[in-house]
Amino acid sequence: MSLPLENYATEPYPPTITYFDHRAGARRLGGLANVDPQDFPQGLALASEMVTTGAHSGTHVDAPWHYGPESEGRAARTIDEVPLEWLYGPGVVLDMVHKEPGSEITADDVRVALDRIDHELKPEDKVLIRTGADRYWGSSSYLPMQSGLGVEATAFILERGVKAIGIDAWGLDRPVTKMAEAYAKGDKTALWPSHFYGRTKEYVQVEKLANLDQIPAPVGFTFSALPVKIDRASGGWCRAVAIVEQEVE
Repeated sequence: MSLPLENYATEPYPPTITYFDHRAGARRLGGLANVDPQDFPQGLALASEMVTTGAHSGTHVDAPWHYGPESEGRAARTIDEVPLEWLYGPGVVLDMVHKEPGSEITADDVRVALDRIDHELKPEDKVLIRTGADRYWGSSSYLPMQSGLGVEATAFILERGVKAIGIDAWGLDRPVTKMAEAYAKGDKTALWPSHFYGRTKEYVQVEKLANLDQIPAPVGFTFSALPVKIDRASGGWCRAVAIVEQEVE
């Protein structure tokens, strides 16, 4: 359920990855060990990569610190402080592919989606929003081709005790262009409202998910998105997966 860190990624701040093959590895490790690179078998040592990127590139988890310095009246947690149980447990996919790109997913949309799958949210649920935007990864359409979770919908979900919301798009809120348009028209709450709601209610977001359509059923699976432990960071990369139990015949 994860998108890769890759050169030329279709996001505003793409990673830069430098690859060192096995022959380059022999030169690097030869220098480290003070030996001739040809001393390695066939003159080949260990391949490696150098990655320069932000903590919010690729599929990642946003910590409460990302949204503001405080959450629920306390110092906001950084990614290394987020309880791992927030990001491991029952997954619930809410299908929003019918929503127009750029539109807001409302609390009523969430209620209808839950009714459709006959599910009541529980505190341990990890709510995953399927917009279908992941199919545009690798093209210029990726950023604008998503709907976004409105703040009332975010509040509706979090009021049920949920601690993690994910989405198969660049961000949980609407595309930046749509938020900016609304702000220019006088809506001073239009900029990243669901993110900023994290100052009121503590939760994490899992952004840039993929392949939610490949999960066999919207409930009944385990979601895992354990983040890399980066000291005092506002986010961390994760390898998001859906664990589906299959009956053995």
